[in-house]
Amino acid sequence: MADKKTTTKKTVKTSEVKTIAQLNADLVAAVTDLTDSRRSHAQGELVNPHVLTTQRKEIARIKTAITAAAHEGKESK
Repeated sequence: MADKKTTTKKTVKTSEVKTIAQLNADLVAAVTDLTDSRRSHAQGELVNPHVLTTQRKEIARIKTAITAAAHEGKESK
């Protein structure tokens, strides 16, 4: 029988916790990078189009972190 795969949850270190303002700044930078990559892809200059998928997923992670931080702030009140 095949071994069962186990996954480990990524734990966020306290030093890695960012404020909502920092996350918004990261979001703006990520969206700008995605826009530049899409432009390069349309012109045929982008060598690795998988970058587009990676950048979209990173934007989703940042938006999720912003939402979680917003909900965390509401619960503490």
